[in-house]
Amino acid sequence: MNRAPKVSFVSLGCPKALVDSERILTRLRAEGYELSRKHDGADLVIVNTCGFLDSAKEESLAAIGQAMAENGKVVVTGCMGAEPEAIEKVHPGVLAITGPQQYESVVEAVHRAIPPRHDPYVDLVPPQGVKLTPRHYAYLKISEGCHNRCSFCIIPRLRGDLVSRPASEVLREAELLVKAGTKELLVISQDTSAYGIDLKYAQSRWQDRDVAARFLDLARELGSLGAWVRLHYVYPYPHVDEVIALMAEGKVLPYLDIPFQHASPEVLRRMRRPAAQDRTLTRIARWRADCPDLTLRSTFIVGFPGESDADFEELLAWLDEAQLDRVGCFKYEAVEGAAANALPDPVPEEVKIERWHRFMERQQAISVRRLKRKVGGRQQVIIDAAGAGAARGRGKGDAPEIDGAVHVTSRRPLRVGDIVTVKIERSDAYDLHGTAVGF
Repeated sequence: MNRAPKVSFVSLGCPKALVDSERILTRLRAEGYELSRKHDGADLVIVNTCGFLDSAKEESLAAIGQAMAENGKVVVTGCMGAEPEAIEKVHPGVLAITGPQQYESVVEAVHRAIPPRHDPYVDLVPPQGVKLTPRHYAYLKISEGCHNRCSFCIIPRLRGDLVSRPASEVLREAELLVKAGTKELLVISQDTSAYGIDLKYAQSRWQDRDVAARFLDLARELGSLGAWVRLHYVYPYPHVDEVIALMAEGKVLPYLDIPFQHASPEVLRRMRRPAAQDRTLTRIARWRADCPDLTLRSTFIVGFPGESDADFEELLAWLDEAQLDRVGCFKYEAVEGAAANALPDPVPEEVKIERWHRFMERQQAISVRRLKRKVGGRQQVIIDAAGAGAARGRGKGDAPEIDGAVHVTSRRPLRVGDIVTVKIERSDAYDLHGTAVGF
């Protein structure tokens, strides 16, 4: 071929899958492959699938079907790739199927279909690699897999047990990202607060010192790089209390994303989740006392098998007392291969829907009250989108794509990635509105 081979890419699922996509694209770009925005303009399509829920599998199969129709040469990877027979049954013509994190297998499949044509004088890859996020923020994956065995989840079966990256490797990647202009690092894994357990918290050399592969140590070092550091998917283990001090000191963002999932001890037992929600309320109060600016986000499941009316009312009462800032809620959906499928007393679909609406109405009222408290104050806001005289950004309490926004008016033009001080003038159910007063 006289031209570089072109690859089109579809990335589905969670931010952890997005990081997998970035790694594959970085490797292919380094080998001289070009990226195409359209399937029909590419020599091959890679689809990184999600297989966590049946709805996600349907979306993945549809994306594969579209790629087959528009191109014909398709390599499938990701979580659904762990069940190749389900893909082959619907799309028998795909070139190859690999499971999650199997970067080498994906690249080998691409090589077989369209060999690389590498020119070291032309094909340049930035030191931070190819990113699918905007330049001003990036996801930083610190481990793969999970050692928990929640009854509703099949992630350990798809991605294996916890495998942590050495602290020095994570910090080198973070440093390259910050040097390239990244202003916000979103720390992700399946279980961020379990980081390093599998390594027995082994130390590795970073700059002029040894850094332990430990949640607190890594957070402290990341906080020294000069970027916002946001912690996602943090299970509420006791040692999480230690990182609140870093938030109070401004070393990492005062933000915790903790998937509580429920409040009823009986439901949590069936979920195989920690069931000490009464003590969790005490810890939340202490966290807020130590760090008043703390934002807490979480996710919950309603309609889990065996969830009674009393269990659901207990969840609502817990929500009222916890007063979480940002909350997502899912109606329980059976996942093929999950232990929860064997549980008795399934909740009827109409009951799930009714409970979901009641839950969201209750949380919306909480969100309205908590956001009203911010009116009249000032916040640092990172700009995600900018136009003439107006922009949309996020405060330190808002993660991209899952939380609310701050809508900003400004006399000076704002650019994507700017961090500005905004006076908050009003609020609505989920967003804030204000004027830029500091640049």
